Amino acid sequence: MLENLPDFKPKRLAVKLKPAGEKAVKQGHPWVFDESIRKQSGEGKAGDLAIIFDQRKNKFLAVGLWDPFSPIRIKILQVHQSATIDAVWFENKIKAAHEKRLPLLRTDTNSYRFIYGENDGLPGLIADVYADVLVVKIYSHIWMPYIKIIFPILLEKCGCKTLVLRLSRKLQNTPHLLFGLSDGAIVKGALASEEVPFKEHGIKFTANVIHGHKTGFFLDHRHNRKRIGDLSKGKTVLDVFAYAGGFSVHALVGGATAVTSLDISRQALDIAEKNVSLNINNANHHTIKGDAFEILRKMVKENRVFDIVIIDPPSFAKKQEEVEKALLKYAELAELGAQLVAANGILLMASCSSRVAKEEFFQTIEEKFTETGRFFRLEASNTHDIDHPVNFPEGAYLKSGYYSFF
Repeated sequence: MLENLPDFKPKRLAVKLKPAGEKAVKQGHPWVFDESIRKQSGEGKAGDLAIIFDQRKNKFLAVGLWDPFSPIRIKILQVHQSATIDAVWFENKIKAAHEKRLPLLRTDTNSYRFIYGENDGLPGLIADVYADVLVVKIYSHIWMPYIKIIFPILLEKCGCKTLVLRLSRKLQNTPHLLFGLSDGAIVKGALASEEVPFKEHGIKFTANVIHGHKTGFFLDHRHNRKRIGDLSKGKTVLDVFAYAGGFSVHALVGGATAVTSLDISRQALDIAEKNVSLNINNANHHTIKGDAFEILRKMVKENRVFDIVIIDPPSFAKKQEEVEKALLKYAELAELGAQLVAANGILLMASCSSRVAKEEFFQTIEEKFTETGRFFRLEASNTHDIDHPVNFPEGAYLKSGYYSFF
């Protein structure tokens, strides 16, 4: 399939920026917004090379890929030192990303985020590995002209036999720009099933790489799942927004006496049950389908408590104007969670809303804990696992806190 794709010869655009945009690029920010562009030498197509020149000295400042379909008009690839953006450049960038993940791969883990977009210097490109299957999700049109070059390099570096392409909704809405490819296309190799088995720290899971959320699984909480497993021996556990049961499975393998997985999706809970069965026979695992807020309120009224409560909701703030409402939701979840934790129990509160700052998140939930009248202590806080490096502010979306209640 790859050999049938057209070769791409990018056009070069000379660009100058307004002072604020130039300052951001000099400081290493990977985005140039349309309104930051003061001057450009011509119109560009997706994937064309934008060469940014310094205003004062008129010298090379940065090179990026032109995106006419996004307000982030230029995604920066390299700053300060000029470069030829070719197969060798991509190979070096991908090799560097792979080397960062090597400590994780020395554990009993064969699933990881191989490329984390901007944070690995490839904006809008995500690549996750599940055993011998590589799943690449593309969020920007800029990468479509380059996949003929990039995909073979990715496969060679990670050693996978199969490559599945996932596309953002924005790309799916422009089929005429996708060279005949579509979301879920198997670009290389073959799949025995769209549910691919993999391991993290020795525990078995499956990822639906064709129809699952994102690339099929959420890998960013791997280290938190392991920590919950280590804490769960002899404990009762409530896993809220459980999705495919990552926390639930680790808790059961870790020796939890009973685990309840709560999610609004029956399909997700079915996957969670399957993931449990891959590791334990006749596990004391219960699933509840429903709205988390409603179910938690009901549990509070019933005076139910658990030794460990995990509350890891989806992003509540996709846009800046949604932040205030998101904080109210986190506050309500914190209040409910604090009432559901047994004495000497643990509440794990997490947020994946990049627009909600870490400080805002912790302040909001801790104020609610105080209002409940319970004594609590922050035992630990975590951000991203090793395969989710953070190199710019917006890349730091994940934050989580482990609270003891007395």
